[in-house]
Amino acid sequence: MDRIPVLRMGSLLLITIQVDMHDKLALQLQDDVTHRITEYGSTGVLIDISSLEIVDSFIGRMLANVAAMSRVLGAETVVVGMQPAVAITLVELGMSLPGVRTALSVEAGMELLLTAAAETAYGFDDERSQA
Repeated sequence: MDRIPVLRMGSLLLITIQVDMHDKLALQLQDDVTHRITEYGSTGVLIDISSLEIVDSFIGRMLANVAAMSRVLGAETVVVGMQPAVAITLVELGMSLPGVRTALSVEAGMELLLTAAAETAYGFDDERSQA
């Protein structure tokens, strides 16, 4: 497999990683996601990693980079389906994944993204409202 499919669902992008990630594939995914965000004007990116049993520091950084690049382009990122072993590994590696929101399921991740898009559309800012 040369590429991981990046599917468009309205204003959101859905990425389901079904293969073990290697460095070249991860870099290609970063490039594909940023291009699709600009091409479609996407407001959210949902990355399903439920099939990943192993995540190393490079893949962890790739997830954080995708979130940072997406945010710069105006899209939120949510990672869903993280296996407990993957979460443990990321914490043991000292990776906090800044800017990456997580949810247990695709449904919960979609709800987060749709809520964030609605808040942005109506000018609601969580941080200002809580101050």
